[in-house]
Amino acid sequence: MVSLESASEQAATVGRASLGDAPAMGAVLARAFHDDPAFTWVLRGDPRRMRVLERGFELFLRRVWMEQEETYTTAGTVAVAAWELPDRWKVPIAQQLRLLPAMLGVFGRHLPRVLKALTVLERKHPREPHYYLAFIGVDPEWQGRGLGAAVMAPVLERCDEDGMPAFLEASTPRNRALYERHGFTVTEEFTLGRGAPTQWRMWRTPRPAGTVADEDGRP
Repeated sequence: MVSLESASEQAATVGRASLGDAPAMGAVLARAFHDDPAFTWVLRGDPRRMRVLERGFELFLRRVWMEQEETYTTAGTVAVAAWELPDRWKVPIAQQLRLLPAMLGVFGRHLPRVLKALTVLERKHPREPHYYLAFIGVDPEWQGRGLGAAVMAPVLERCDEDGMPAFLEASTPRNRALYERHGFTVTEEFTLGRGAPTQWRMWRTPRPAGTVADEDGRP
């Protein structure tokens, strides 16, 4: 486990990510989500799960999230938060079709389950304008040091300043508790499919500026 001093130094460097950061960010998210119950269900029985996750996260960073310029990381790329802008969370059909060959190359036999999961997530996604936290992850050895809060803070502060809600899906009780400390509340329990673990849709109404919590964790 890294020191609080080192984590504080990293937290002070949070800023918008560049495309050159994509491979390192994909690797961080893969390590953060390797044992996540939802991804274990989607990529069941695949001994290459880490490599699939690395490639999948990098693909979506490059082709979806970073195009909106609201992905944040630290100087050492130890934490990542990928946001989508209000009214930009739904991937247009044309873009989906362009992504399919690359997704097939990454996910292979898992692609039908991946597409089903995306459909379930989209089906009840709120239509009211909001910022959408697509993914946030902290490298496991850096967790518990406030870095999750640090990479979330720029957009949550903007939400509070602009009076804009935020939305996310939590995949574990631990992550749900973290988000609740940051002002999110559960709106619905759901699963991605038969045998899949429980997840939670969570909504955050704007807070008065300056009240963002500082606890760490990962979704």
